[in-house]
Amino acid sequence: QVQLVESGGGLVQPGGSLTLSCAASRSSFTIYDMGWYRQAPGKQREWVATISTGGDTNYHDSVKGRFTISLDNAKNTVWLQMNSLKPEDTAVYSCYTDLARIGRYWGQGTQVTVSS
Repeated sequence: QVQLVESGGGLVQPGGSLTLSCAASRSSFTIYDMGWYRQAPGKQREWVATISTGGDTNYHDSVKGRFTISLDNAKNTVWLQMNSLKPEDTAVYSCYTDLARIGRYWGQGTQVTVSS
């Protein structure tokens, strides 16, 4: 079993910044990648960004140039730096990790609210 603990959500004004973090508990299984999804009220869950343990990153078009994902392999911790936040970024953000031969594990989610 792997546990993912997220932190860093909150309320921020439009144009502001927040940094989310997600730490995975130690595992004997190989981590392939880590990333983030989000789900806004009344909407389907949406993929946000992914980073591989090799450092390759991918972003949803809606966050490119504003969000940055990074990973500390030694600490099994992923961050999501969110800049120039917009009201439409308001959602519950959940991190995940993909483990070799096991599958995907999810964090509990953290609320991000962008509002004046």
